[in-house]
Amino acid sequence: MTNPDFDTYRLSEDHEAIRDAIRDIATDKIAPYAADVDEQARYPQEAHDALVASEFFAPHVPEEYDGVGADALATCIVIEEVARADVSASLIPAVNKLGSMPLMIAASEEVKKRYLPRLAAGEGFAYGLSEREAGSDTAGMTCQARDNGDGTFTLNGGKAWITNAGVAELYTVMAVTDPGGRRGANVTAFVVEKSDPGFGFGEKERKLGIKGSPTRELLFDNCTIPEDRMVGARGEGLKVALKTLDHTRITIGAQAVGVAQGALDVALAYVKERKQFGKAIAEFQGLQFMLADMAMELEAARQLVYVAAAKSERHDRDLSFFGAAAKCFASDVAMKVTTDAVQLLGGAGYVKDFPVERMMRDAKITQIYEGTNQIQRIVMARQLLR
Repeated sequence: MTNPDFDTYRLSEDHEAIRDAIRDIATDKIAPYAADVDEQARYPQEAHDALVASEFFAPHVPEEYDGVGADALATCIVIEEVARADVSASLIPAVNKLGSMPLMIAASEEVKKRYLPRLAAGEGFAYGLSEREAGSDTAGMTCQARDNGDGTFTLNGGKAWITNAGVAELYTVMAVTDPGGRRGANVTAFVVEKSDPGFGFGEKERKLGIKGSPTRELLFDNCTIPEDRMVGARGEGLKVALKTLDHTRITIGAQAVGVAQGALDVALAYVKERKQFGKAIAEFQGLQFMLADMAMELEAARQLVYVAAAKSERHDRDLSFFGAAAKCFASDVAMKVTTDAVQLLGGAGYVKDFPVERMMRDAKITQIYEGTNQIQRIVMARQLLR
């Protein structure tokens, strides 16, 4: 006997419609520029413009702030489909969510109304948490925001490895506001605008992959901002930052699923066309086993990401575990699938005539940023042991 409850485990028609729409955009307006974006290490402006025009630039922004109000799963689908064409471009909607999620979690209504409509209109939002000596150890940050006692704070110090730095107009920055306070409870979040005096950027990092997404330092030299830019309560910044990551790690899982799917698509097309020993190499059982494993692991990753996205939307108590698991598992799968795709293409996979070598390079970062996969395993273990 079949259980009718099982019929509900499927994407809604709205989710499928979003996938169709963003896939068309990614295919027509993003994929054709991906190789050049990588080769020139330039920002994917074509993708930026297409995403703004189609309202997929920051789909998570609620309708009351002039956004389209896409749920967490729909946002993941957007990121997945863009990453299938170009991982660098997928960092546009992904980092817009990362940068603005602290506002959605903790900011006053005034701050939300001031900045979220600007994001929905096409002004990027980046996220300033990591520092050179405070990566996984976020509580070890040294960037400071001094309370001037006149309704302003002055920032000094820097942030490192900031995605889309320099192209984003808005930044959520975590800074120490009580240097003598308890470690981790002395950090506050602020919105910093690109035009603020005393705020600048370091040189672009030269990276293995995601070359189209600029990664730079944020530099603060007596950057004074009004205290009404504070996001959440004073001293709650690190708590807000970590809660943000519970939600946004899932988008990295979606990105990983997307690049893995893109690599599998290329590999499938290639093995059906490439002939050796008088037949298509797709007919060799050894390669069929590789393809089956790639597809099986990819689909397992996709389902885990979708489940985590649903938990993000509901704010489930076990979100920390599932967010970490989705990011960790999907990124490990992406690295394996893209590497196997290069192997399936042989020498052709190792040259830039085909996109799988770029996909392999791009996939690597998904195991590192928004918390390394070693950190994800610590997060999961702590949740299990509570």
